[in-house]
Order: sequence, then structure tokens, then C-alpha cells
Amino acid sequence: MAQLNFKAFNVEITPRSYEALPEGDYEMIIIKSDTKPTKAGNGHYLELEMQIIGGTFSGRRHWERLNLDNLSQQTVKIAQEQLARLCMAVGLNEIEDSEELHDLAFIATIGTDKKDPTRNVIWDYKPAAATAAARVQVKPAAATAPAKSQRPWG
Repeated sequence: MAQLNFKAFNVEITPRSYEALPEGDYEMIIIKSDTKPTKAGNGHYLELEMQIIGGTFSGRRHWERLNLDNLSQQTVKIAQEQLARLCMAVGLNEIEDSEELHDLAFIATIGTDKKDPTRNVIWDYKPAAATAAARVQVKPAAATAPAKSQRPWG
């Protein structure tokens, strides 16, 4: 039990809006992630809880589900592409755990679901200005490997 001396009538309550966000670009971070089973029980999805970190809608949250384990290979392919775009936007080439994506700023291009216009979807991910400035281009391993006659240190 916690002892409180709280008077709710002294708190100004800001009205909340649960309407879809207007289409556009939003700077966001991932604040939480988890793998969950699909409703049908025949796959899993990665649920990413995201938060807008700037502008008029700062603090608003968005949940994105990536079906990385699904009977539909097309669904898996789409989810893998979205995850790859997100990883590239935050400057990561590979991840072992979804928590590696937490607290890294990126720009999400948000639109509305064509089947349900009250629901937002993310169309694309791009680097945030700070991420883009600090990002280092990494070439594939085959392109960066030194020739046999060369030593890696020169």
C-alpha cells in the first residue's frame, strides 16, 4: 500500500485523441518490443511499441507488428523487408535482440491502412537527422576483404 495525499480535482486533464495520425514523417524511437504468438497460433510476430519524440504529436505511441514467423512466405518477406528498413534507418546492419533497436531515433513515414482508415501503418523508415550524420556506410564483407597479397594493416 502507498500513502497518498492526492486530489484529482487539482489536476488539469488534457483531452486525449485516439484518432489516426495524419499521414507524414514522424521522428520516433522504439520503447518496447516483444515476440507474441499470432491469433491462429501458427506463427509469431515481433511487436514494436514506438513513441513520437518531437513535434505536435510528441508522446503519441504506435504499435507495429512484423510477422516474422508465418505460414505465408509473402507475409514473412514483407516483415523482413520492414525490419531491414528499420535496422538501416537506425544504423544497424544486424541485430541479435530486438532491444538493440530501443531508444534509437528514426523517421517513420506513417500512412493510413487502406482497409481501415482509422488505423495507422508505417510505409517506410528513414534515418533521423542525427542518425544520418553519424551513420557510416558499411560495404559487404566480400568488397572490403583485402587481397591475398595485402596485409590488413597496410
